[in-house]
Amino acid sequence: MSDPGRPGFLGLWSGIGLVAANMIGAGVFLSAGFMIQEMSPGWILIAWVVGMVLNMAGARAYAELASLLPRSGGEYRYLSDLAHPLLGYLAGWASLLVGFSAPIAINAIGASEFLATVIGLPDPRVVATVLIAALTAFHSVGLVTSKRTQDLLIALKVVLLLGFVVLGLALGSWRWPTWTPPHGSTHFAAGPFFGSLFWIAFAFTGWNAAAYAAGDFRNPARDAPRAMLIGCAAVGALYVLVNWVFVANLTPADALGVVKTQRPILGHAVSQVLIGPTGAGMMSILVALAMISCMSAMVMVGPRVYATMAEDGFLPRWMAARAGRPPIGSVVFQSVIAVAIVWTHSLKNALGNVGAVLILFSALAAASVLVVRWRRPDLPRPRRFAQLAAALYVVASAWTLVFGFRRLDSTLLVWVGSITVVALVAYAATVRVRRRAG
Repeated sequence: MSDPGRPGFLGLWSGIGLVAANMIGAGVFLSAGFMIQEMSPGWILIAWVVGMVLNMAGARAYAELASLLPRSGGEYRYLSDLAHPLLGYLAGWASLLVGFSAPIAINAIGASEFLATVIGLPDPRVVATVLIAALTAFHSVGLVTSKRTQDLLIALKVVLLLGFVVLGLALGSWRWPTWTPPHGSTHFAAGPFFGSLFWIAFAFTGWNAAAYAAGDFRNPARDAPRAMLIGCAAVGALYVLVNWVFVANLTPADALGVVKTQRPILGHAVSQVLIGPTGAGMMSILVALAMISCMSAMVMVGPRVYATMAEDGFLPRWMAARAGRPPIGSVVFQSVIAVAIVWTHSLKNALGNVGAVLILFSALAAASVLVVRWRRPDLPRPRRFAQLAAALYVVASAWTLVFGFRRLDSTLLVWVGSITVVALVAYAATVRVRRRAG
């Protein structure tokens, strides 16, 4: 774990790659399969544009926070320093139990499913477990090995997404799609539209990755904010193009198999339409590598939050990091939780629930931009544009949560309730131990 006295190992381009690697995963290759069932092509694309704008607003708010508090930890750091340690503690446990572990599990299953379209594999959960274990070993070796592995996977991912877009635009249809959703209408419907923002929120997961590892940047106050803004904008634009390829070349019937089986292989389906089975197999291998890259980025970034909490005395010391070494205890613990999610949760429920929890805590962190001048008068006053972006993100997130909670599976309440109970009990116990020790 980096500290203010030790130069970091990440530069601007590595930071942008880290953000892109965290963002591009199973979400963009699965979300449209669910959205097509209730929304027309135009509203699907509008939803992705709206999602990009809102996440850019969130990235701008986080960029301001990263420049004010250039230390690792993400929401845990911001809420602890600018609101109350209890809120930061809740956010830290949300990151541990949902924010990173669940997306790692989802992408592991997604990679297994795409590989299964090409080669015979055992139960996807077995393959997912092996992938998680392998990346855990990679990121436990050392910071240099971790960074090199990540940079290689990022390069493969960029080639994949750009290649998919070029392929779709070159060989696919340019006509405006005329299909209609089987369970919706061509008109605006608030429920499906705002509900779709949960799928989109999951696809955008990772735009704030640089905030979690800010302490690992050589110049965190400058490069961490830039990495979030540039990475989010670039990937968001690609997402809109990817979804044009989907809606222009697939119909609800084509995507129905994805929905029924909950297999995130929409990219395979559209590749079969465009280039046939052989080309689709090659594309599936590349998509699997993209998801493995996303897993790798999260295995690398997530433990920085838990290590920061351990350094602050809110988690056991074995989860902290030694100088020049990754936080191995945190890496392994996060992966154990991810494996547990692989074997206990369905893909669809995990996607929606993760999106909701991430929206909730990222909105709370963005809201802290609005209280800096009162809570921390020793810090520079946030710039006006950052405050406007934070306000937009908070209001939009609250509106989305109102609609989304009514549409998501009831297990969301179990997730949020469990996180809250565990965090409150752990926080109370930690405070008591620290008082006795002090």
